[in-house]
Amino acid sequence: MRNIKIIEVRSEIGAGTRGASLGIDAIKIAALDFMSNLFVNFPSEVVENENRLLYEPVASPYAKRIQGINTMYERVSKSVCETVKSGLFPLLISGDHSTAGATIAGLKMARPKRRLGVVWIDAHADLHSPYTTPSGNMHGMPLAISLAEDNIPNQVHNLDAPTLEYWNKLKNIGKISPKIEPEDIVFIALRDYEKEEEAIIKKGNIKVINVAEVRRKGVENVLRQTFLHLANCDDIYVSFDVDSLDSSISRGTGTPVSNGLRQREAEDLIASFMQHHKICCFEIAEVNPTLDKENLMAEMAFNILQRSVNILLLN
Repeated sequence: MRNIKIIEVRSEIGAGTRGASLGIDAIKIAALDFMSNLFVNFPSEVVENENRLLYEPVASPYAKRIQGINTMYERVSKSVCETVKSGLFPLLISGDHSTAGATIAGLKMARPKRRLGVVWIDAHADLHSPYTTPSGNMHGMPLAISLAEDNIPNQVHNLDAPTLEYWNKLKNIGKISPKIEPEDIVFIALRDYEKEEEAIIKKGNIKVINVAEVRRKGVENVLRQTFLHLANCDDIYVSFDVDSLDSSISRGTGTPVSNGLRQREAEDLIASFMQHHKICCFEIAEVNPTLDKENLMAEMAFNILQRSVNILLLN
């Protein structure tokens, strides 16, 4: 049995679309509608956010609100690190996906000598840096931060001094850089990425399991492949962006993409991962109820959370 702590990160300064900070409360409303005690049964922590920056001018066009992202990385990494050190399993519910790099930092800070694997269930690669970003939105950068990857060979932009300084600080949070290696990442449901990110995937030989393969080979095969690929890792973090689901059902997220996972596929995948003893943390991100009808996205996210928690309590 795992002792769980819920960490609520209502940050959306890394996204291009507004509303992801409301995702946590939307999931809590879904829990009430399903008469679940999920949010009553476990200790929880609310990480203070910097969303007031949304009302201020953007200073760094290629890394929007990077100063606030730095503050969030300090807070979230500290929370995750302390949670792990106290023997609890961190279950993160986050707004936008940018702070997932802080989750990785916190896991690494808590256990610096252990090798960390990452299962990234997401339509997007999130491997951009301020040098390559097409949008400047930092929810497209958490894995590049964790890999300490500037991707200079594919550079598009020149950075001003403050942006560069904050970017280097982000990569070095916890005084460990890089936090993870490319061979210790497995992408699942990846299908929307730029050529600059593809260069990193190819250079690092990063494993990608696409939706067609999940459907053709089944969940058990995907799990077998993933754990075989991450066999040298001591701990594995699972990060689930709801846009990994097909756009026909994932309207309640900022960047929906077609040809994604079905709800049942995502549920079965994550539930199966949670049974494995190496899983050290689970995060769910990018639920945006302002884009949704009848809170459907949050209800799906809640179902995945509830099932995951039930399994963690059994294992």
